[in-house]
Parts: sequence; C-alpha cells; structure tokens
Amino acid sequence: MASSLIDRPAGRSGLAAAPATLERWLTGPRFGPLPSRSVREPPPLLSFEFFPPKSEALETQLWTCIRRLEPLAPRFVSVTYGAGGSTQERTHATVLRIVRETSLVPAAHLTCVGASSAGIEAIARRYWEAGVRHIVALRGDPPPGTPYVPHREGCAHAADLVALLSKIADFDISVAAYPETHPEASSPGADLDNLKRKLDAGASRAITQYFFDTAVYLRFLDRCLAAGITAPIVPGIMPVSNFAQAVRFSALCGASVPGWLGELFEGTENDPETRRMVAAVVAAEQVRLLQANGVDEFHFYTLNRPDLTYAIAHILGVRPRVAADIG
Repeated sequence: MASSLIDRPAGRSGLAAAPATLERWLTGPRFGPLPSRSVREPPPLLSFEFFPPKSEALETQLWTCIRRLEPLAPRFVSVTYGAGGSTQERTHATVLRIVRETSLVPAAHLTCVGASSAGIEAIARRYWEAGVRHIVALRGDPPPGTPYVPHREGCAHAADLVALLSKIADFDISVAAYPETHPEASSPGADLDNLKRKLDAGASRAITQYFFDTAVYLRFLDRCLAAGITAPIVPGIMPVSNFAQAVRFSALCGASVPGWLGELFEGTENDPETRRMVAAVVAAEQVRLLQANGVDEFHFYTLNRPDLTYAIAHILGVRPRVAADIG
C-alpha cells in the first residue's frame, strides 16, 4: 500500500497525525544490549534450595528435583525448616540422604525457634559427624499466628546461633539478608545492623530474601558496603510458577511485587505453559541484569520444581557435567 494509517495526515477530528513509523523509531532513545557472556568466561556460581517432603508423594517429587539439578554441579544445596522447626527430622533425614546418595554439597538449615543451645549443639555435631560442613543459620519463624519468643535456654537471635555454631566446629555458615527489610525489624538501619552482627559472629556469606526489582538489591549492596559489610551478599532468585501464590507469600515475608510482574502474568491463570515461559524469561532477565552489574553468584528457591531453574541455568551458560566429573 502506498500509505499506511499511521502516515496519514490529521482527519476531521483535528488530532495531529502520529509520526511516521521510521521517524518514531529513529528519534527515540537507544539502549545498548546487555553484555553477552564470553565463552571464555565461567558461568555464574549457583546454589539451590529445597524443602523437605511432608508425604511419600512429595518425597518422590523432591528427589526428582534433586536428581534433575544434580548434574549442574551447584556450589551447594540447602534444605529448609518449616515454621517453628516443624520439619526438623525430615530436614535432617533429607540432608543425610543427600550426603549418602549424591555428589551434592548439602547445607542444612538450623533455627533458634523452640530449640535449646544444648539441642542445637547435638544436632550440629550429628551433622558434622555425618560429613555436613555447611549450615544456614536462621532465627526462624514461629508457628503461624504466634509471636517469636526465644527459648529460655537457647539462642535469642541468629547472630547468637552463628556464634554457637562457630564454637562447635569449623562450619561454613550462611545467614539471611533482607533487601527490603525484615517485616519484624524496627527500621532498615536496625535490620542492616543485625546482618552485620551475624557476619561478624562468623558467617561466611548472606543469602537474600527473593526480590523482583533488581534496583532494590543493588541499592541494598550500596548500603551494605557503606555499613562496612564486605562478605558476599548472594541474591535469592525465585522463579514464579504461580503468580497468585507468589503474591500471598510476598505479603507475609515483606517482598514487594511490582505492577509490571502482574501484567506479565495477567490472563495466564489457566495456561500453565505460558506461565512457565513468562517465569523463565523474567528470572533469566533478572539474573542477566545482575550479571551485567558484576554479580556472579545466585541462590535459586526451587520450590522443589526443577524445570524452571534448569532452563534458566542453561540460559546462563551452566551445563550438565558427566558422572565422572561430579563423582
């Protein structure tokens, strides 16, 4: 056609005509691409988080997840506790099975909730004797609907737990960080002071609560450095497979959900395949933006669903290693 609708002059409405297509494209701002990963550069370091099963069917799902991600040779894999330490025995059993049956490096979660110092020490020693060298030390969440009350003979805060573990054995200890501030913290500054206490007590790194706005994390790094924190602050990445569920959980843990994320998932409630595609794109782009800003370690909250994490790892250049390499 000689003329398109967009090139036509204003009609009787008096509205000015939109700029011609090429004129509009050529006069707008231009942005360079994200730097491409050189084949000579190593892929980022990854770690994965699993939660212990509550039934036989869920245990099968967990081990399907573990076996799917094991060939990616993550730096470590963590196994969570439930609220109030409700899955302590299942966590312990899962960690020990990972030690026995896989090539993975397990990191066991330990919390202060409902535990005496003597009980924590006993569990930690059992882990050490079984070959577990990495602990994720957390204050922990009380059962839903109840306030946190420290055990009379236990650790009141995660920093106390880190100090106790450091005396028991030479554990590699990770702690939690909150780019958007812990919901129970009195202020962002107080929350940052608490993080520093945990690291000063002997933790090696912090792993963040998940976030969706990359700028939130980068601003948090600026604040950490200004506070004298130099340990790695590993970003927690949660691929969103169920948007409604993510919104509910984010409201509880203090993570913001940007409007643009809701728009991307709009209309996908009954379309799981499209949801998975959107989730992979969002998480991969988030990681690539962080890589462009120099971040080279990532911790994925898998929710025991491995395929999204596996696909994103592939995009990042992580490839399966053969059995001889990981054995």
